[in-house]
Amino acid sequence: MCRALPLWGSPVPAPPRLAWFDPGREIGGVTLELDEKELLNRLAAAASSRWPGAEVEGLRRLPGGVSSLTYASTLHIPAESAQSVVVKVAPPGLAPVRNRDVLRQARVIRALDAVPVMRVPSVLFEDDGAPPLFAMELVPGDSYEPLLDVMPDPPTAEVVGRRARAAARMLARMQSLSPESLGLADEPVVTVKEELDRWALLLDTVDDDICPGHRELYDALAERVPNPVTPVLVHGDYRLANMLFLGDALNAVIDWEIWSVGDPRTDLAWLLMHTDPVHHFEEARDEADRAAGRGMPTRLELLEEYQRVRPVPMPELDWFLAYCHYKTASTVSVFVKRNRRRPDPDPKLVTAAASLVSVIRRGREILESAGPS
Repeated sequence: MCRALPLWGSPVPAPPRLAWFDPGREIGGVTLELDEKELLNRLAAAASSRWPGAEVEGLRRLPGGVSSLTYASTLHIPAESAQSVVVKVAPPGLAPVRNRDVLRQARVIRALDAVPVMRVPSVLFEDDGAPPLFAMELVPGDSYEPLLDVMPDPPTAEVVGRRARAAARMLARMQSLSPESLGLADEPVVTVKEELDRWALLLDTVDDDICPGHRELYDALAERVPNPVTPVLVHGDYRLANMLFLGDALNAVIDWEIWSVGDPRTDLAWLLMHTDPVHHFEEARDEADRAAGRGMPTRLELLEEYQRVRPVPMPELDWFLAYCHYKTASTVSVFVKRNRRRPDPDPKLVTAAASLVSVIRRGREILESAGPS
């Protein structure tokens, strides 16, 4: 799904969190009910605890994310201009853990906001009530995945190329920061095998006909899991659609629902995979979108851009590219499973379902072409 918003764009979730479609008020198959009047009262109380007399006005649901609810609102601080804000709320009725832990998201955004070279929204205030929530500044920009999304006025190929290179440089800067320097030393390190098994558990919940061949790809990946490298902060869904750009300027990296501390090659390979994705959600894209997509650099070009900033060896990167196809298959398969149950199936997910065989095939081809580890 394209999230080209005038001021803010907000997953496969966590697991799957790839902002590819908006489930409306359903999260994990649960229909959510939220008292918006009560939410406004809580927001006003939280804001006034930081700025006495502050008020919060209006709520507008924003698309994007499948693990929490996202709203736009307006913050009024005495003697200051009104400010547009984004509110992230944990889903009511579900435990605010893992990808639903919005305050954990706020924690990592605050940590990165303190680093001058990083670009994230500023967290304004939090409320640890039920359900927990936080508010952050509404950052100008639009989000667009050049080889997947559609939008009325997509960026030019030249702008897409500059955006992708800016994303590679930003990732290199982020991965140059140690978890300790970010105040995240207490975070457990998630191993590559744990990540692989996480997606396997999801795939085991779908019917065999949705994603044939996934078990064989898992076995091939599990047989040759790479040795670990120094762990870093991992976004979990690092790609252009989870960034806000003004023209070719990267204004913010957003959607931190599944961040962790782990292997830097997972984020890097995820970005590189989106230079040539096999999956798709649109039966057809018009010429303007296709032209935008042609501006995406190659994997090698993006890798070189990354390594200009962070000249660190990235061994066995092909394994991680194959793994990213497995992760894609897992996340899309779960969406397809849920889509089958809907009385009005989303046609984008019907289209995506047809690409899953090719996704698994590409993962096997990448792994086999890499040869023995």
